[in-house]
Amino acid sequence: MEFLLDGFKQALQLLRTGDPQVLEITVTTLQLAFWSTLLALVGGLPLGLALGIGSWRGRRPLLSLANAGMGLPPVVVGLVVALLLFRGAPLGNLNLLYTLNGVIVAQTLLALPLVVALTAAATQAVPAALLDQARAFGASSWQVGILALREARVGVFAATIAAIGSAFSEVGAVVLVGGNIQGESQTLASAVLVRVSSGEYGRAIALGLILMGIILLLAAILTVVQQRQSVPLLARSS
Repeated sequence: MEFLLDGFKQALQLLRTGDPQVLEITVTTLQLAFWSTLLALVGGLPLGLALGIGSWRGRRPLLSLANAGMGLPPVVVGLVVALLLFRGAPLGNLNLLYTLNGVIVAQTLLALPLVVALTAAATQAVPAALLDQARAFGASSWQVGILALREARVGVFAATIAAIGSAFSEVGAVVLVGGNIQGESQTLASAVLVRVSSGEYGRAIALGLILMGIILLLAAILTVVQQRQSVPLLARSS
């Protein structure tokens, strides 16, 4: 039990002094979360919207594929991406293997199904009569889509929270694609694994505390915004 207490004391000391390695890993993690979530939203929102309010052929199989994608094993995704990025592989000339950009690509692929499936589910719940009314007033397809996303914004925020949480907690893809290289592609979650395996419990606890703190803070902020956005919807329904 004493080694746990010593670990917490060391963790607090590292946090107080602003340890350079801890700060470096934290910055790398924030970069990964920001860019992978942004790319997943840019690609996932339009696709999720099309699956949610569209009526074209092939929609249901793609929707099933998106739902199944939410359970993709990160290690398998990381393995596939790594194999594609090896020298001599189809994407080897991009030189993304063992880099932060490569990890961002892998994490984007993991977050994309979350955004697509949750956005589709949220926009499907938008009353069809509301969208038909917009079309009757001459709204274009683009304007109808914006209306559907606005009405489904609570679900869109849920998709954003899920994508961010996935980025912060990912380990397998980071190790396989990024190599878990300190100062380049190592994140808070993967660094905790390395520190525990090497017996550096204080540093592992410090990194874990920072990781949990960031996740809780961002989740709280996004949840507050999400619930504020839901008020007009509740008011209209009442």
